[in-house]
Amino acid sequence: MQLYKDQSLKIYNSLSGEKELFKPVHAGNIGMYVCGPTVYSNVHLGNVRTFMSFDMIFRYFLHLGYKVRYVRNITDVGHIVDDVDDGEDKIAKKARVEQLEPMEIVQRYTVDFHDVLNQFNFLPPSIEPTATGHIIEQIAIVSQIIEKGFAYEKNGSVYFDVVKFNETNHYGKLSGRNIDEMLANTRDTDGQSDKKNPQDFALWKKAEPEHIMRWPSPWGVGFPGWHLECTAMSTKYLGETFDIHGGGMDLKFPHHECEIAQNEACTGHSPVNYWMHANMLTLNGKKMSKSTGNNILPSEIYHGGSPFLSKAFSANVARFFMMQAHYRSILDFTNDGIVAAEKGFNRLMEGMDIVKNLQPSSSSSIAISAWKQQCYDAMNDDFNTPILIANLFEGIKYVNLINDGKETVTAEDLKTLSETLHTFTFDVIGIRDEKTSADNSEKLSGVVEMLIGMREEARANKNFALSDQIRDQLLALGIQLKDGKEGTTFSI
Repeated sequence: MQLYKDQSLKIYNSLSGEKELFKPVHAGNIGMYVCGPTVYSNVHLGNVRTFMSFDMIFRYFLHLGYKVRYVRNITDVGHIVDDVDDGEDKIAKKARVEQLEPMEIVQRYTVDFHDVLNQFNFLPPSIEPTATGHIIEQIAIVSQIIEKGFAYEKNGSVYFDVVKFNETNHYGKLSGRNIDEMLANTRDTDGQSDKKNPQDFALWKKAEPEHIMRWPSPWGVGFPGWHLECTAMSTKYLGETFDIHGGGMDLKFPHHECEIAQNEACTGHSPVNYWMHANMLTLNGKKMSKSTGNNILPSEIYHGGSPFLSKAFSANVARFFMMQAHYRSILDFTNDGIVAAEKGFNRLMEGMDIVKNLQPSSSSSIAISAWKQQCYDAMNDDFNTPILIANLFEGIKYVNLINDGKETVTAEDLKTLSETLHTFTFDVIGIRDEKTSADNSEKLSGVVEMLIGMREEARANKNFALSDQIRDQLLALGIQLKDGKEGTTFSI
């Protein structure tokens, strides 16, 4: 269903600083790019919150009936330690410290990233490209920028000429920075830099002999700059102009500012219509930091063991807690906060159970259609999940009043009430329907037990070929049979 035709969605655009009516480049289709993780360490809870915000946005677009191409990259090269083109690549540094190949580091932490997101019931993106898989495209963009006169080569590295670019364009328009002030505050004092200006940034870096991640290029052996990869991958899969580019608030400058400059230098126009930024997550009122110990890993929430939490909480509760804050607001993670969220979550789930057994009446005393539209109005107002959740609890209040015989609904309104609660709770907010999962698990067990019975019958009839076929095909599906004295059991 193309629900988007009946809904008027407004999105806060970081570029304009205002909420704007959303109009996709191509009607009915959305191109969305979100900066993914640099896979050199375990994903932290602040990252999870950012990606969860865009998972929710992705889900709402799908619910509205849009065809969405959601691209979220993996940064597996090029992210310099101090983010100003000096020092080591973060992945190369971790590989050197742990005495591993860089791609071993990448594989380990990419798997961790996916495992954590699966725990929180994320939908996978449409495309998940890697920086190392797009070196050719990045070299081509560097060549284009040089040809346009906005970049220069020095000692095997290529730098973007910010001052030259700013003569005809506006560098700093996303972050609201003034280039003259930036230049005045960042004078190069040692005179050793290859850059013409301190604000210039690397498009391609020369690989020193000890650098283990390196590729040949027209300017010598080196590796791409961090900002370049997102320009290459977003435009390859979404085109020169696409709808939405998202990421954490900390990426607004310099990363996203540099992306805009690179795109405009190549194409002469802005690459993105709506820039979206999710705000940070704090812990007990302070910035999360591994160095200070004010930090909590996602696994410590659902497995326990954190000194900051009184007990373990389900990933569903943690997701519900995060959705209670607007994606552009700072969210403070506290034990009291998630305990309160768990109580609210349980109340919501109890109401979802009650609605299944409600009986309709001949008339409605509640305006269910108006309540349903209020749920949409909340999401249409820049994805306002706190207001949406308040509306969902209003719906649960209706459920309890109907169950107590104090209000009535027709069969049609009851269906609307039930479907709306289910849709926004599970499909949009992204809570995992654990009862459905449990039901599916019971059905799976029943099917496997039936196949085990068929296999035992085949063995009794000395049809060992069929017996082995059942065992092997189940194993190929990830279900292992184990024969013992007490019969055959299985594990997944």
